[in-house]
Amino acid sequence: MNNNALVAGLGQCSLDFLSFVDTFPDEDTKCEVSPWIIEGGGPVATALVTLSRLGVKTRFMGVIGDDEAGEKIEKGLIAEGVDISYMLTEQGGGSQTACILINKKTAGRTIFWSRSLKGECAANESFLEGAQILHLDGLMEDASIHAAEMAKSLGIPVMLDAGSVRPKSHQLIPLCDYVVCSEKFSEKYSSGASVHTETLKRLTGLGVKFAAVTLGAKGSLTHIDDRVFYHPAYDIWAVDTTGAGDVFHGGCLYGILNNWPYEKIIGFATAVAAMKCLKAGGRAGIPLISDINEFMSKTPLSSLW
Repeated sequence: MNNNALVAGLGQCSLDFLSFVDTFPDEDTKCEVSPWIIEGGGPVATALVTLSRLGVKTRFMGVIGDDEAGEKIEKGLIAEGVDISYMLTEQGGGSQTACILINKKTAGRTIFWSRSLKGECAANESFLEGAQILHLDGLMEDASIHAAEMAKSLGIPVMLDAGSVRPKSHQLIPLCDYVVCSEKFSEKYSSGASVHTETLKRLTGLGVKFAAVTLGAKGSLTHIDDRVFYHPAYDIWAVDTTGAGDVFHGGCLYGILNNWPYEKIIGFATAVAAMKCLKAGGRAGIPLISDINEFMSKTPLSSLW
């Protein structure tokens, strides 16, 4: 990989408030939770933090408000070495925030979030200058489509974190070279007994050359050379799955930058995401590159599929 490799990302940044519960409370009851963990989040922002910890230069474009949450989001990204010179601050706007309740027994989480922003940002050529890949999450649909079109015109490949099917997904997906989607996206995007295989077929039929569906503790499915490649998850005792998909995207981007075979990319991304799940919060457990090989050599793969 080029030592000057750069990934530009346009999308969500959030301030997350996370806590653990024994069980999800019934309506009209009170529930005491563990002390709140407060840290930055958001699909693209967390993927870029992952890449920064792996030694890759990153540049972020998103929107925050001029509030306390925005200040914390900004400081968190700066501390991780992410270039935020293209991040926009809305005067009088509220930053994206999320309340995340984590089930102590399953490590699964329920997210309540608020966008609370007035407008969208718009990428220009200087934002993409020097970038090897553009990473999007598609929440700001018009901005994402514009950025993807610009990247394509400049010969810069585009990756999409497809967490949800959105009104303009049909416009954005054909502009993307790499699409890694969530299980929920796949279930809404396609139908039938082999829903995920159908999703991969549809995505690659639109010109996507690398398409994958993440399945949480069951692993992932990837379309490689006209076949579907299954990779299991690692057999770990997860503490918190928040941000695992975002970190998985960061791992995929790292492998793409290194021109690895797709099977190796998926294996690496699976390991990075698993290591994140060993600690509470969406970012605290993101590993350094020096720790990943040891984890992969010593940790068994799961057999949940």
